[in-house]
Parts: sequence; structure tokens; C-alpha cells
Amino acid sequence: MNYNELFSQVVYRSKASAIRELLKVIARPDIISFAGGLPDPELFPTQDVSAIMQDVLDESPKAALQYGTTEGFLALRQELVKLLKETEGITATPDQLVMVSASQQALDMTARLFVNPGDPIITACPTYLGALQAFHVAGAHIIGAASDDYGILAEDLEAKLARLKAAGKTCKFIYLVPDFQNPTGTTIPEERRVKILEIARKYHTFILEDSPYRQVRFEGESPRTFYALDNGQGNVITMFTFSKVFVPGFRLGFIVGSEEVIRKYVILKQAMDLCTSPILQLATYEYLRRGLLMEHIKKIIASYREKRDLMLKTLAEYMPKEVSWTRPEGGLFLWLTLPKHVNATELLPKAIENKVAYVAGVDFYPDANVFNDMRLNFSYPTKEQMVEGLKRLAQTIKECL
Repeated sequence: MNYNELFSQVVYRSKASAIRELLKVIARPDIISFAGGLPDPELFPTQDVSAIMQDVLDESPKAALQYGTTEGFLALRQELVKLLKETEGITATPDQLVMVSASQQALDMTARLFVNPGDPIITACPTYLGALQAFHVAGAHIIGAASDDYGILAEDLEAKLARLKAAGKTCKFIYLVPDFQNPTGTTIPEERRVKILEIARKYHTFILEDSPYRQVRFEGESPRTFYALDNGQGNVITMFTFSKVFVPGFRLGFIVGSEEVIRKYVILKQAMDLCTSPILQLATYEYLRRGLLMEHIKKIIASYREKRDLMLKTLAEYMPKEVSWTRPEGGLFLWLTLPKHVNATELLPKAIENKVAYVAGVDFYPDANVFNDMRLNFSYPTKEQMVEGLKRLAQTIKECL
């Protein structure tokens, strides 16, 4: 059977994840990896989750093991409404939330809801490659707007929107990871957020705000979310996930938006998977209800802060002077920039020979046209692995230079 004659256009627009493919190559235990975006498994609240899962099965076995509503478990959405109000100053109702299978499903659903093949969208440049994957599959025309050490440049964003308007086109949405961006670790200051929001309103588009680990802040004050700044005017849809702040294995997240748009997400999700896992929603509800989440996040912050500091210290000690990097105020990643003539993709096989791995930055650019960057993750390696791995990486770069 020649399936190539039968595949849809979506198949040919789909690309394998550079990170997922790399993780298969570097699975050997002797390789120190800075490549994944993995939380530290030593911090997983294993005992709490075990006890809660047993309680859920003992107390609510039918609800846990039966199909659930597409919108999501009501008590969980009510608990999330409380959490949003207490921690973000966001006023919402349960009908403005839909539970999803983490951020990646939210990205896929958003692309399906808003993008026809050829429709323009704008992202920061660079941006999260999982989002680029989802948008490519939908056939979006992805336009990258320039960034600096504080995220996307409002001036370049407006220039790109004005150019689209002059060509008679509408940008379907602006995709941003405002806090400790994946991959660069940069955070958009509130003053710039206000300006970006004004620009989005001016050009009749909305901001798709991806907030996977905003709570994991090591220092400084948190700018308000785009959603909070919008104050219910409907110009922002925000995605949250529990993958980085609770456990990734639950594959649980939620989307916040106007009731009208959330209803469209619900209808689409009915055709995709009917509902997100009821037992995992019930367990997460119990975890929130018992006040365990914020205490767990404090532990994550303390651990990742130490690891970030160690990575910065070790980079300063061993990297050649031609190399620079960002200093994230939180999150899981920093962004390392090599001299222009060094190709991080071509350097990667040599790094793997030296038993260290990273993600080359080219896959984070919409046009895949910048080659001298790499993303480093500091949440997953142990401290000992961190130091040894960065020594190996620095030596690899020195040999190249």
C-alpha cells in the first residue's frame, strides 16, 4: 500500500520536533544534557500525588473513571478561578475556562480555531518551537518580529502589522511567552506589555499569551499578565499548564478567554478527544484544594534559583569571552549566543562526541535563518552534571573557535 498517495496536506506540513528527536539520540547515561525542557524529577510531589490518587479512587470512583464534561471538572475550574484571582488579579468565571491536555493541545486547538492555510500570525523571534510546530501544521504564514533582552520589540511588531494591513491582510493573532520566555529566558516589562496590547487593539487582532511557568520567579517583581492588563476586553487569550509547576505526566492545562471563544474551544475539543482525563483533573483539584500547589512552587523556585546561579557562575568561569548569554529572572532556560561565524547546529555532533548536548537555536526562529544560538536548560541536570557539562561545552566551543 502506498500511503504517500493518501496522506493529507497536514502530514506534509508536519515536522518532527528537534528536541524530541535529539532526546532519542542523547539518551545514553554518559551524556549530560541541557537539551530538554524537563522539570527536576527529584522535586515531584510523589507522596502527595500517591495519597491523593488513592483518596480520589476511594471517594469518587465513578466520577474518576467515567467520561467527563468537555469543559472540564467544574470544581477544578472553580478552584482555578479562585487561584487566578488570588495570584494574578484576574477576574473570570468557570465558563471562561476550558481544561486541556497541557499547553501543546492549547496551541494546536488555537491554530485550528483561527488559522486557515496562508493566514498570517506574528511571533517573537525567536520563540517556542512547539508553538511553531502547531502553527506550521495549520498552514499559518508565521512572521517573526525582532526581539531584544526584554522580549519582542513593540516598534517592529507594529511595523509588521502595518505592512500586513497595507497588503489587505489581517494578522490572526500575536503569540507571546511573556515571562522567562522559552527559549531565551527574557521577560517583557509591563510598560512594553501595555504598548503591545494597545498595538494589538489598534490592528484588530489578539494576543495569545503562553504562561507555562510564570510563577517560577527567582527575583524582582512580576509584571501583570496581558490578560490582567486587558481587563476583560477580550483582546487576550491565555494558556496555563501544570507541566512545569506540578507534574508534566498529568498533561493538564487550561485556557482562559471570553465565554464566546471558550465555547468554540469546547466544540472543537469534542471532536478531538471528548474530554481531558477526569481522574487527573480530580487529583489536581484535590492538590489545589488542600493548598499544596503554592508550597510546592516555593520548593521549585528555591531549587531552580540555585541551579540558575550555578549555571551563570560556571559559564562566566569557563566560556570564552566571545560567547554571551541571557540572565533569566526565573523559569527553566537561558540563551547562549556564539560568534556569528559559528553554526550551533554543525557544532552539536562534536558536543555529543564530548558527551554534552544542547538544542541548537535555529529551530526557534520562524524562518530558521539564525544559526549561532543555543538553548540551555538548568532545571533538569544535577549540580554536578551542570558544572561538568558546561566545562565540556566550553571546551567544545573553544576547540571550534
